[in-house]
Amino acid sequence: MSALAAEAGPEQGNGWDDLVRRWESMDWPEGCKVEIIEGIITVAPYPSGIHNDIADDVQQVLYPALRPGWGLYQTQPVAVPTRVGMFVPDLLVAPKKLVREAPRGLSAAEAELVVEITSPSNANHDRIAKAAGYASAGVPLYLLIDRWAPGGPTVTLFGEPRNAVYRLLCAVKFGERIHLPAPFDCTLDTAVFTLD
Repeated sequence: MSALAAEAGPEQGNGWDDLVRRWESMDWPEGCKVEIIEGIITVAPYPSGIHNDIADDVQQVLYPALRPGWGLYQTQPVAVPTRVGMFVPDLLVAPKKLVREAPRGLSAAEAELVVEITSPSNANHDRIAKAAGYASAGVPLYLLIDRWAPGGPTVTLFGEPRNAVYRLLCAVKFGERIHLPAPFDCTLDTAVFTLD
């Protein structure tokens, strides 16, 4: 992952708007994930095949559980200005109408669920900065699929955000099942995730 030193904070007045304009206007490499994390523009390489396959496995479970008028998105930016962030979650569940109307990034507060799948270069961002950002925005559910967790590959479901902190709802090792509560009420069997 590379980073462009373009820091801005809420104390800098219109620094957030300037930072987002820079993020929008730069000529980034095609297919790369470009985000603003804690005021720094980061560029991550194409995800691996395993990463994409895990995202597909999760999508297949989530699609039948979606409420009418809600969509499941892979490249939708979500804005968290209070954390100086413009994240691009691996998967996002949000109202279709609001996604269509989002002029820049959708406000993260509009998401029902975000899913991040770690890569070696971004694992700490997903575990720390993004978890805090999604919690501060009030995203009800955050599913972290962490192939690079120190204790071995895990899937962790966070919820009940309060004061920019999530409560741990459930954590399982790859190979076990994890239940996503209402409004999804579905179970993800992580045995389908490949580790090669």
